[in-house]
Amino acid sequence: MTRTPPAIELIGIDKRFGPVHANNDVSLTVAAGTIHGIVGENGAGKSTLMSILYGFYEADAGEIRVGGRPVAIRDASDAIAAGIGMVHQHFMLVPTFTVLENVMLGAEGSALLAAGRATARAELERLERDYGLEVAADALVGELPVGLQQRVEILKALYRGARILILDEPTGVLTPQETDRLFEILRALRDEGVTVVLITHKLREILAVTDTVSVMRRGEMVAHRPTSETSREELAELMVGRKVLFQVDKAPASAGAPVLDVAGLRIVDADGVARVDGVGFEVAAGEIVGIAGVSGNGQSELLEALAGIRRIAAGRIRIGELEITRDRPADPRTVRAAGVGHVPEDRHRMGMVLPFEAAESAILGRHDGPAYNGRWLMDYDAVVADCAAKMRAFDVRPADPHLRGSLFSGGNQQKLVLARELDGDPRLLLVGQPTRGVDIGAIEFIHRQLVAMRDAGAAILLVSVELDEIMSLADRILVMCGGRIVGCIDASEADERTLGLMMANVPLEEIRQMEIRA
Repeated sequence: MTRTPPAIELIGIDKRFGPVHANNDVSLTVAAGTIHGIVGENGAGKSTLMSILYGFYEADAGEIRVGGRPVAIRDASDAIAAGIGMVHQHFMLVPTFTVLENVMLGAEGSALLAAGRATARAELERLERDYGLEVAADALVGELPVGLQQRVEILKALYRGARILILDEPTGVLTPQETDRLFEILRALRDEGVTVVLITHKLREILAVTDTVSVMRRGEMVAHRPTSETSREELAELMVGRKVLFQVDKAPASAGAPVLDVAGLRIVDADGVARVDGVGFEVAAGEIVGIAGVSGNGQSELLEALAGIRRIAAGRIRIGELEITRDRPADPRTVRAAGVGHVPEDRHRMGMVLPFEAAESAILGRHDGPAYNGRWLMDYDAVVADCAAKMRAFDVRPADPHLRGSLFSGGNQQKLVLARELDGDPRLLLVGQPTRGVDIGAIEFIHRQLVAMRDAGAAILLVSVELDEIMSLADRILVMCGGRIVGCIDASEADERTLGLMMANVPLEEIRQMEIRA
């Protein structure tokens, strides 16, 4: 009997970025026709390893084998030729193109575009039928919900002949129901012989869908486990090197007077489209109010308006004595002076300047404060010392204030932003996606800091697509859909199914009636 060779073998992979040893003699074997998970803290090296496999980076040392044969992968075209496809965390689609055009792009298949289009349409229909990836071929990608856009990314890879599919954090923008559907698709792919490599920090998802899981820590491969023989607790301990608490330890909220009062808020984009429409709510001192919803339903615009970054079209925002309206706008400096801290959703675009040293990013928005300035010039030594203290307090690694922001892992970048925003003891803290792309150990730490802020009397508005996070941290949960708040529920009464249905615009009363009938 002939033994099927592994789909992938990575042998002794080594990769350095200057002083950072991203992959240290890493070896990995992925069996053909399986779903193989890779987990690890931010900076553990898992994304670097997959980037080497897909040709974004070349390894300094080591060997790659696909189907038992050594291959040289110098760029993505080599990976595609070897039957490897990758679905990135941030989709690589052209929103103004149709599904068919996106799938064909770069692989038109004929000098005569019409002939190539006909062939591509027939192949797309076959792939949709074989793998349950139905999506309208002539629909504009930009008008599709994110779950269907992700299907387009998978179809693109399969259209190019991928038999090995890498997915990087694939569920970050999906509802629970969309996640379940994605897992059905991945199982169907596996059953048809496709090998799936899943990179995620969500251990529950690893346990739900994978056959085997590998754990990386600090650039090294530390464990391989059949998924059926491990647990969330063991995987977390292997990732972090210590036991991890999964339940957020917090007492019931002791809410005080309202700190944030929003009424009739309307926000429109540059095209005049309402992104937030008639929103009103309060957040009191000593409570965490969570906003749940699929990304793109107005949460980002709402946070930006509250932080003074985006102008409002109607309604008002009141933060203590500060009132913001269309005719009385406020800029971020004014909002910050009113006692507001802001941890933005996109730490790269709005939270840091990646080419800056960590010490410089650690004072952004506060750089004109007396603590950092002498009589004439900025006191650079004070800036560095302040950053070093923040790094110690928030366990930022490496603890080097002179290191460029781009060289820190996502979790450590997030800790640095959080340290800066909490440093001024804000009365109101706006937090967007606090643990997006953050590993389990950093998540535990960030959650403790937010609860401590609440218990110290701060009002916290938390936006997250992670329902576990919302349910664990929030005292009350608002749900947004289509720019409106479609429901409010006490966190003690919330569950994933209820929130998922509310995110799909099913009224809470209708959900409760469904439960009664069931």
